[in-house]
Amino acid sequence: MSDLFQQKPITTRRDHMVMLSRVANSLYWMSRYIERSENVARLLDVNLQLMLDFADFNDQQLKEHWLPILCSAGDEKTFFKLYDRANSENVTEFLTFREENPNSIISCLFTARENARQVRDQISLEMFEAINECYLFLKSKNAHEVWKFGAHDFFEQIKKYSHLFQGLTDSTFLRTEGYEFINLGKFLERADKTTRILDLKYHILLPSVADVGGAVDAAQWQAILRSASALEAYRRFHVEDIIPNKVAEFLIFSTTFPRSIRYCLQRIDAELHRLSGKERREYRSQEERDFGKLLSDLNFITIEQILDTGLHQFLQGVQKTLDQLDDHIYQEFMYHPPVDTEAEIFLQQQQMQQQQ
Repeated sequence: MSDLFQQKPITTRRDHMVMLSRVANSLYWMSRYIERSENVARLLDVNLQLMLDFADFNDQQLKEHWLPILCSAGDEKTFFKLYDRANSENVTEFLTFREENPNSIISCLFTARENARQVRDQISLEMFEAINECYLFLKSKNAHEVWKFGAHDFFEQIKKYSHLFQGLTDSTFLRTEGYEFINLGKFLERADKTTRILDLKYHILLPSVADVGGAVDAAQWQAILRSASALEAYRRFHVEDIIPNKVAEFLIFSTTFPRSIRYCLQRIDAELHRLSGKERREYRSQEERDFGKLLSDLNFITIEQILDTGLHQFLQGVQKTLDQLDDHIYQEFMYHPPVDTEAEIFLQQQQMQQQQ
C-alpha cells in the first residue's frame, strides 16, 4: 500500500482551523479504514473458497495465487519478514490478525475505532456504538473462536459491522462538511480497492496457457466479481457466461454499481465540489484537474481501447491519480505548518502595543 494511503499526522496550531483539520482527518481515515477492512475480508473469504475448488494446487501454484494478493496491497516486504511461504494459512493470518501489518483487518478496525474516539463528540452515538462493538469483538476470545471454527463466518461478521456502520452513518450523521469527508474517505478507498481487485487477474498466473478460457480462468474471473460484491449485479446485465472484457467493463464503467471505478469517482468529484464551493468541472489544483480529466476520460474511452493499451497500465494510472488526490486532500484540508511560537508571541505583543 502506498505511503500516501496511510494516515498522516496533523501538525498542530492552536486555532479553530486546526480543530477542524483534526476532525476532518479523523473522519476521513475512520471511514477509509472501515471500508478497507471490509474489502480485505471479502477478498480473503472469496479466495479461501476458491482454493476449495482447486485443493490439488502444489506449493508453487499456491504461491502464484496468494503472492499477487500481497503485492496488490503493497505488503509483501512486511509479510516476508514474518513468514517464509505465501500460502493460504500464512497470508490469511497476516491480512487478518497481524498488528505488525497496518493493512490487516484488525489493524484497520483498531485504527478506525481510535479515530472515532478522537471525534466522539462529532459523530452519532449509534455510529460510535457500532464501531466500538466491532472493536470489543476483535479484542475478545470469541473472535478467535469464530475464526477457528469457520473463517467464512468471521469474515461475514466483519462485513456486517462495516455495513452496519455505513448504514448508521447515512441514517444518523448530519449533512455537514464532516459527512463529505466521510464520503471522500469511503469512495477513495473503494475506488482504489476495485482497481486492485481487478488488477489481481493480471498478476495471477494460470497453471498453464491451456487453461486460459478454461475452468480455472472462469473461476478466477467469477472470484474477481465476488471480491467486489458484483456477481449478482453483473448477471443482471449479462445473463450469459462470465466474459473477461465484460467483467472489466462493468467494474470500470458502470454508473449504477456502487463499487465501480466510475461510480466512485463521480461521488468523489461531487464531495470535492461541495467542500470547495466550486461549480461543476471547476478545479483548484493540478491534482484536482488530473482527477477531473480521468473522470472525463471515462465518458469517452471504451473497454476495447483500455484493453488495447493495457488494462494493467490503465489501473496503475487510476491508482496514481488517486494517490495524488489523497495527498492533495491532506495538504488542502488537514495539514497546517508548524508554528513559530516566538514569532507569534512577538506579533501579539506588537499588536497589543499598537492598541494601547
